[in-house]
Amino acid sequence: MGSLTLALACLFVTPAADPAPANAKEALKPFNLFVGKWKGTGIPDTAGGKPKEFWSETVAWEWHFKGDDVWLTATFDKSPHYKTGDLRYLADKKAYTFEVTTTDKKSLTFQGPLTPGKGKEQVLTLDRTDDTAKTTERLVFTLLHSNRYLYRLDSKPTAAASFARQFQVGETKEGESFADVPKGPECVVSGGTGTMRVTHGGKTYYVCCSGCRDAFKDEPEKYIKEYEAKLKAEAEKKGKK
Repeated sequence: MGSLTLALACLFVTPAADPAPANAKEALKPFNLFVGKWKGTGIPDTAGGKPKEFWSETVAWEWHFKGDDVWLTATFDKSPHYKTGDLRYLADKKAYTFEVTTTDKKSLTFQGPLTPGKGKEQVLTLDRTDDTAKTTERLVFTLLHSNRYLYRLDSKPTAAASFARQFQVGETKEGESFADVPKGPECVVSGGTGTMRVTHGGKTYYVCCSGCRDAFKDEPEKYIKEYEAKLKAEAEKKGKK
């Protein structure tokens, strides 16, 4: 009887949930691939049989640090929809937010989770509800590859069940082909791919963007200490295998 009870109990054990990120920087690490400049092609919705023009845009992403606040900023050029956007992680809600400024100077905030997609893809699904217009908009970022991602906007009347696509943009990192794999040293601040040199105490380190460069210049000892602790932990983990 005891063995049967134990066996039944094992069947109903709930799998342990993935641990919550230790901090905002850790939560935003999946978006390290965003850092840099991207070229995009926009595909408009053609519902109703009305042809609409495609467009080309560029997006530049970089890290920002201010005290305990950490976020990624996107700057859009030639986008018919957006000018800038700030991507943050809210630890208390275990969710991401994207605060975007539109081309007509509206400020919109989308919120939602990052979830696994097909294969190695990750999908960031962010929603916002406009109570006045009684509509819900959904902004979806699909992280396909280190050099490729998609984002799209869907919308629906709040009471409706399904969304209709408004547009989609495919982004490819400038100067790199789809098959390229990021190479190079690690950014001492964010853990991304280092592309710029910085020095401190006679030693050379690397950072991935101007935001990380500025953060390193402001507090070099802090980031060097964190980086060295990370390397030590990784070495110890490898030694146990």
